[in-house]
Amino acid sequence: MQCDFDGTVTLEDVSFLLLDAFATGDWRRLHDEYEKANMSVGRFNEDAFAMVKAGLESLLKVVRSEAKLRPGFPELVACCHQKDFRLVIISNGLDFYIHEILKNIGQDHIEVHAARTHFHSEGLKVQYIGPDGDPMDADFKEAYVNLFLSEGYRVIYVGNGISDASPARRCHHIFAIANLLNYCQRENIDCFPFIDFNDVVRDLETL
Repeated sequence: MQCDFDGTVTLEDVSFLLLDAFATGDWRRLHDEYEKANMSVGRFNEDAFAMVKAGLESLLKVVRSEAKLRPGFPELVACCHQKDFRLVIISNGLDFYIHEILKNIGQDHIEVHAARTHFHSEGLKVQYIGPDGDPMDADFKEAYVNLFLSEGYRVIYVGNGISDASPARRCHHIFAIANLLNYCQRENIDCFPFIDFNDVVRDLETL
């Protein structure tokens, strides 16, 4: 199972919470360019988080106080373990806060692939490293779908955003909410709508 993180495992995009709290420039203008497809996700995160000068502990304080999990996630983890499903989080978000959130709920054993973050006084350095070990600027989620399919997995995809549309449509089953759900309905792509992860656990029994 390939699962998105921001807006899927969490109720909100945690990176946006951090940028609102700490970015010293107009990061939303950059995000507008990204949404218009004028900028890659790698370039957006690189430029936006370069505006963040705060240290790790300051950012984690916001993560701990403001990031909220979608209900039912521990139940999903338990279900995957019971069914011997490989649960992997593949996210356009940043590794440090994903690991912190999972650690705080006792789920730090989950496999995670996300943007790698390095802290510097001049701003955060953010970079995606693909499955082959090379840096990449876009199509991060697709790269992992392609990897899992090439390894013979039947891939279940769980996501919420438009960045999940391209990778999800190559998978065998899709659990969708928010913008991903709207996309699937518009394109007549079969999917399982969900509100929380208890819905996902229930529907997994029908697969």
